[in-house]
Amino acid sequence: QVQLVESGGGLVQAGGSLRLSCAASGSIFSIMGWYRQAPGKQRELVATITSGGSTKLADSVKGRFTISGDNAKNTVYLEMNSLKPEDTTVYYCNARDVGGRDYWGKGTLVTVSS
Repeated sequence: QVQLVESGGGLVQAGGSLRLSCAASGSIFSIMGWYRQAPGKQRELVATITSGGSTKLADSVKGRFTISGDNAKNTVYLEMNSLKPEDTTVYYCNARDVGGRDYWGKGTLVTVSS
């Protein structure tokens, strides 16, 4: 059974930093990442990292967010710096297994106050 356990969300002032973590278990994953979804909007990609270490970042977070992973722990981290109020929303961990199936975490709320 695949499980994704997210941690690290919370409240921070604008300009501050947070680190999200997501630990996956139950399968072999080829890519992991973070998405976010604001109320009434579609879920959007924030950052992904492959098992080989290739990363992809949304333009809106480039220069502020960094994604990294620990293959041995099946864990992905999202370091978020220079946070803005518009970064406020629920962040979801995603893991895609080698068969192409997607799994999602329950989400963690990030709130950035102005």
